Amino acid sequence: MPTAPHPQSTDELYQALKENDRRPYGRTRTVTAEELVDAAEQFADPVPLVHALLELQEAYTYGSEPRKSPVVFARLLTLFDEQPDVFDERLRHMLFWRFKWVAHALRQLPEIPLASLRQWLTEMRDRYEKADLGLQPYYGQAYVLAAHVGEDTTLAYELWASRTRTRLSDCEACEICERALYHLAAGDDERALSTWEPVLAGKESCQEEPARSVSHALLPLLRTGRADRARELHLAGYRSCRRNPSMSQEVGRHLEFCALTGNEARGLELLAENRSLFDEVDSPLDLLGFLTGVEVLLQRVEFLGRGELPVAGYAGRTWTVAGLRAEVRGRADDLAARFDARNGTTAHTDRRRARLDRAPLLDALELTLRPRSLDDVAPAVPVAPAAAPAARTAAAVPESLPELIARARALDEQGHPDAQACWARLRTLVVTRDYTHPDDPAVGPLVQLRADLLADEAGRAGEKDEFAVAADLYEEAAGLYEDAALPGHAALARASALLASAEIPAQGAADATEAKTAALTAAHASIVRLQEKTPGLVPYQEARLLRLRATALGMRLQTTGSEEHVAPVFAEADLLHAFATRHDVAGQISGALLLRASTYALSGDLPTAVTEIDAVVDRLKAHGPAWHLPRTLGLRGRLHLGLRDAQTAYGDLTEGLRLAADWPADAVDTSRLHGDLAEACMHLGRPDEALRHLTRSAEVDLRRGSRTDAFCSYSNAAQLTLDLGRVEDCIALLDSLLAEPDVAAGELDDRIVAQLRLTRARALHAGQDLKAATAEFVALAAESAGWDDDPGSHAMIAAETAVLLGESGEFGRAREAADQAIAAHARAPRYEQLSNCLRELARLQAQQQGADGLADARAFLADAGRIADEARAAEYEPHDRSLESALAYEHGRVNAYAGEYEDALAALEKALALLGEPGPEEDDRAGEWAECVRLAGAVEGIYLERPDPALTRLDAAVSRLTASGHTEETESLIALAARLRDEE
Repeated sequence: MPTAPHPQSTDELYQALKENDRRPYGRTRTVTAEELVDAAEQFADPVPLVHALLELQEAYTYGSEPRKSPVVFARLLTLFDEQPDVFDERLRHMLFWRFKWVAHALRQLPEIPLASLRQWLTEMRDRYEKADLGLQPYYGQAYVLAAHVGEDTTLAYELWASRTRTRLSDCEACEICERALYHLAAGDDERALSTWEPVLAGKESCQEEPARSVSHALLPLLRTGRADRARELHLAGYRSCRRNPSMSQEVGRHLEFCALTGNEARGLELLAENRSLFDEVDSPLDLLGFLTGVEVLLQRVEFLGRGELPVAGYAGRTWTVAGLRAEVRGRADDLAARFDARNGTTAHTDRRRARLDRAPLLDALELTLRPRSLDDVAPAVPVAPAAAPAARTAAAVPESLPELIARARALDEQGHPDAQACWARLRTLVVTRDYTHPDDPAVGPLVQLRADLLADEAGRAGEKDEFAVAADLYEEAAGLYEDAALPGHAALARASALLASAEIPAQGAADATEAKTAALTAAHASIVRLQEKTPGLVPYQEARLLRLRATALGMRLQTTGSEEHVAPVFAEADLLHAFATRHDVAGQISGALLLRASTYALSGDLPTAVTEIDAVVDRLKAHGPAWHLPRTLGLRGRLHLGLRDAQTAYGDLTEGLRLAADWPADAVDTSRLHGDLAEACMHLGRPDEALRHLTRSAEVDLRRGSRTDAFCSYSNAAQLTLDLGRVEDCIALLDSLLAEPDVAAGELDDRIVAQLRLTRARALHAGQDLKAATAEFVALAAESAGWDDDPGSHAMIAAETAVLLGESGEFGRAREAADQAIAAHARAPRYEQLSNCLRELARLQAQQQGADGLADARAFLADAGRIADEARAAEYEPHDRSLESALAYEHGRVNAYAGEYEDALAALEKALALLGEPGPEEDDRAGEWAECVRLAGAVEGIYLERPDPALTRLDAAVSRLTASGHTEETESLIALAARLRDEE
């Protein structure tokens, strides 16, 4: 079935070829190229057919279909022999260049005899000699064939490397790679890396480079102690070759790198991302390289005892590591044997064995901000969430069942964290078929134990914000306690259910805050009545009910922030404190004091809150309970952050985190501590440390099953990474997150996923991958257009999309995106972002199209002018430059690009008038003013050829800036003035 309308003219054909050239290599591009060859054959002129055949051969070559590339080239060569005049200089150059492509394709196919490969090289040499072309490219292919076969390459290398390059030589980057591989094969890692340096540093590149060189250089870098460089290049290099059939060997080397650096879990993730390569790679040589890398990884995972893990493999069935390894080994062994049979050597089998026999080079190299273990990629066990790593040696759990039950209840009364281990053990015992409940009055009936376990489960659900689940479990527990004739326990469970129910978000409420406030008020009143009517309450139960009452009012204050709700919280906290002190309920004494401190903080009195919490810390250190200290120090740290005392906050939070390690992982919210530490580190100018805390916060949330919180922390970490200029780290982190099953299945909040994708698109742009960044922005703009509840975000995304389209030269699509942004801005103003976007689009169009783009550029500026007028009318204060002066400057720059120099100078004069001369303390404005003077001086002195007034302007500006202390801003002005004087 045709993928596009059949071109009816040569113009349409050339346009279709141009559009196909923009597509990524793969089946769609290849099929379209095949159709365009068919279309070209209808025209009498053979030139369109030549162009179509060249496009088809390129699609086959870079789409990893080497069997078809020589067939297409044979047609081109026949056309050249029969009608040489059809080939102009450019087409002739392309034809002779692609002799090398055919040589490469034939090497990839073990069914092609070695004699045929040598015959083709002879044909290439004869053709080059007849055309009076230099033979360096021929000797390059002869060397590559010798290296492929496994012959002594010394002479072949010298015959190639000693010759002068020609116009038909491979690019510098590719030749550097071949020379480096020669030294690598000789065992000289240092010389190979030295040879590779221009490519690895990005100074030389091409279609395949530096991705190919990077994949080969990874292990030499490790062997020479350059692990950090290897890590950096792995992240950048892998992204350049993933899911690309023509670079499957490179993917295989990245998998091998993961296997040899303790990153087996990442290797399995990358293998899953490249699963399609098992079926899409048509080149036997590429497939051999890919499968060998896969086997190195699987072999390592199986060696670690995880052969049962599921793994992505050939389509049509499920695979374990052990099963896929056996399949891959058989296929790769067969391919190696076929190449060796063709070549008459054992080179490919030997090279494959050398890769498989390599021992790990590092025990562990942290490759990404999200290090994973094989346990992390194992299937989740449905019966329970994955446990966090133990922070300490677990408390001993009694073996005797009656003792275990008594211990669990005693610890639970105290609120002791070790109760969790006892309840967990009991839960495991009770669900077994042979469980027999002790006939012991001290233990109580089985129904009581079942209620205890339900109450514990409800508490854990509430900690995860699963309030509806928690409320139902508490109600069920209350019913069982009543069956056991335990009214005090039932009252506690029912009061907990009331508070959990009040926290369930109201559905369809016109005012969510008002609805929650009413629910908490009602819950408090119900708990008070419940406490008053329940007989026989023991002190710890009375204290817990008082704590629930105080908590309900504290949450109400947190919801409303209303001053009228402050006093009731203090009253309940004081009541709790008095009761707990009278009955020596230590945990509730500190709880009441913490509640008082929190209430001062919520009411805005942070100094008093700190004074109160200082007393709590002193009491906890003296009297306990010790497990309250980490949380209390965390709160004090947050209060100091509020007081902008980041250093003191850092100390409290660090100490809280240290003490948290003394208790079970779930006893303290270490995720919050890490998150707050990240904020403190940012205030202290320690962004790298902040990044570590953000990722650790996310890891803790993931282990606890709080995926939304985890992804929010990861999103912040990704943005910080991007802000730090660690582009590849940012992209690698986001790629890992976006590949998570619940993200791919659409189960995670779509706005969180959109934020992750937006940050990734910005990172791709920062990494100069304009094509991928633009594609992601276009997709996000289309999706966000449907966010009726958030038009401001759509305006921002559409504006950024427009700029990227402008950078790509697609100004028609850029105009459409900008119009979308303007429409969304009308509903939710984004004055500054939209003004910046429109000015940048104007600059890009004028810069790229000159006078031809001036009208459209001025249209963008006219829109920016209307945005500035709206902002002024709304009394909007921009965070950065004045919208009016920035607009005037852009009018000057746009007109200058278009050659309208008088208009440009007039606009720049206006910008200078709007800015005014900068004062001594106005560093930002000094830079903007100096740039405006510089451009005005360039327009006036160079383009309008009026150097005298330009020099007067520049000299005066230098004097003013120097007098104001802005000497750095004078440098560009002094340089321009010197140039103008030199040209006089």
